[in-house]
Amino acid sequence: MDAKNYIILNPADIETRSFEIITEELGHLNLSPELAPIVKRVVHTTADFDYARITEIQSGAVSSAVAALVAGCKIYSDTRMIIAGVSKPMLKKLNCELYTYVDDAEVSAQSKEKGLTRSILGIEKAVEDPDTRIFVIGNAPTALVRLGELIQEGKVRPALVIGVPVGFVGASESKEFIKKTGVPYIVTNGRKGGSTVAVAILNALLYTQR
Repeated sequence: MDAKNYIILNPADIETRSFEIITEELGHLNLSPELAPIVKRVVHTTADFDYARITEIQSGAVSSAVAALVAGCKIYSDTRMIIAGVSKPMLKKLNCELYTYVDDAEVSAQSKEKGLTRSILGIEKAVEDPDTRIFVIGNAPTALVRLGELIQEGKVRPALVIGVPVGFVGASESKEFIKKTGVPYIVTNGRKGGSTVAVAILNALLYTQR
């Protein structure tokens, strides 16, 4: 085997060919125009075609999210990893701010004092800012559950919740809970997800405005 016949060196060409392969392999699923770009980017990030089956988007969620992004909203994430992976040029272009409180000094102090996770307290602090319209949860089911509770209490009404925490304890249940709140959502049903999946979804939404 001559490796030169199989390896593409140009980054743009690699991405283009990757999406061609993904599109070919997903062709039999007849994905909706809303779902297809998001699923393809998640599959591109993970090489896991199972996401085509488990990714769920509430009707109207994409248009709600795009309207918030175009208006230059703030976006809260539950991990620094998400902030590291999201397209900075697109955030700048749309005048959007992506931030987290998981390593905030005040949140850390309250976490020790109250015996609550920083993920929960970070969400509670974030909802106090009305400019925060999109919440991206890729790691902590507790953060997603607390967000759902605050939505039910009428303290926040997000334009979009990306709920894709990964794990065996509470991850699946937290997604089912957020779906019942009535807010626009994008989730990966079941145990799968993670910060890289959250990044892929948010980038897919940002790239609609390229």
